[in-house]
Amino acid sequence: MNLPNITEAKDLKGKRVLLRVDFNVPVKEGVVSDDFRIRKTIPTIRFLKNTGARVIILSHIGREKTDTLRPVSEKLGQSISHVFVEDFESEEGRKLLNSLDNGEIALIENLRKWDGEKNSDKKFAESIAVFGDIFVNEAFAVSHRKDASVFELPKLLPSYFGPLFAEEVQNLSRAFKTEHPFLFILGGAKFETKMPLIEKYLDTADMVFVGGALANTFYKMKGCEIGTSVCDETTVGMESLLDNKKLLLPLDVVVDGPSGKIVRSRNEVLSAEKIEDDGPETVKMLEDLISKAKFILWNGPLGYYEGGFDDATLAVASALSKSSAEVIVGGGDTVAAIERLEIKNPNIFVSTGGGAMLDFLSSGTLPGIDAIMKK
Repeated sequence: MNLPNITEAKDLKGKRVLLRVDFNVPVKEGVVSDDFRIRKTIPTIRFLKNTGARVIILSHIGREKTDTLRPVSEKLGQSISHVFVEDFESEEGRKLLNSLDNGEIALIENLRKWDGEKNSDKKFAESIAVFGDIFVNEAFAVSHRKDASVFELPKLLPSYFGPLFAEEVQNLSRAFKTEHPFLFILGGAKFETKMPLIEKYLDTADMVFVGGALANTFYKMKGCEIGTSVCDETTVGMESLLDNKKLLLPLDVVVDGPSGKIVRSRNEVLSAEKIEDDGPETVKMLEDLISKAKFILWNGPLGYYEGGFDDATLAVASALSKSSAEVIVGGGDTVAAIERLEIKNPNIFVSTGGGAMLDFLSSGTLPGIDAIMKK
C-alpha cells in the first residue's frame, strides 16, 4: 500500500499542520504511567518543527469528557516545547492557535470533550479544519474508528500519513505474505471481535494458539468446566473451529478460588474457581513453537495481566526476545510486557495499535486509511 507520506511533502515552512496522534495513554494519579505512544510520535513532531511548520496536535484520551490531556502535555513538555489549548473554540484558544509562529507547537485538549468527535460530526471537523492547511494522520491506533478527527477532517484538507503510520502498515502487511512456519498467538478477551482473525489465520498460519479469556470460551463450547471465569456467549456457528488441527489451546491454567492460586489441567477446573492465567506446561509448549517458527504474530495477554497474573505473558515475551523469527506484537498489555522486560530484539516490531492492528489484519485497511486514500 503506497501511502502519501508527510516526509515527502515540499515547502512545509509556515504551513499550519493538524497532526492527529494517539496520546490515549494510561494515567495514574495524574501522571502518565506508560509513554510508549508518546515516544513513538516525538520523531514526527520534531520533523515538522524542523521544517518550520506550525503544528497543532490533536488527540483524545479516555472515555469521559472529564478526562484530560494535561498529564500528557506535561510528559510531552519534557521533550517538546509547546502550548496547551484547553478550548480551541474560545477566544483565548483561537488566539493561541492563530498566533503560532514557524516551528511552534500547540496541543489541543481531549477532543472527546466535544460530542462531535465521537459522532463523526462534519461540522465539528470543519471547526477544527479552519486552523489548518494540511492534515496528517499519525494515529494508526485510532484509525479503525470513524471519529471526526480521523474520518471527516482529512476530507477537508490536503492530507498525508505520518512516518509512524506508514511503518505500521508496512510491517503489519507482512502478515499477509509470510515465511513459514507461521505462529499466531492470540490472547485477551473480546471473543466476538477477535473471532474473524482466528478464522482467517486458521487458513493462512501453520498454528493458531488461543489463550487467555478467549480460550475459556472455546473450552466452554467443548463442555469443560470453566468455573467463574470470563467467557463470551456469542459463539453461534463457531463450534466447527474446535476440530481444526491448527487450533491450539492451553494445556494447563492458573486458577484462583477457595484453595488459593494453583495450577490445574484444563479439565480439572472446579466450579468455584476462576481461570486467571495460562500455566507452565502451556508456556513450555509455546516456547517450543516459538523456537521453530519463522514468523510470529502476537496480540493480547495470556492472563489477567492488570490483576498481576502476568507469568505466562512475560514468559512468552521473554521467549520472543531470544527468537530469530520475524515478530509482530500489538495490544496494550502485550506491549506493556515487551516494555517491562526492555526487549530490544531488532526482529520484533511493536505496533502502537490494539483494535486497529486486529482490524487491519482482518481487512487490510481501516476507515482512517480509506478517508485519505479514497479522497
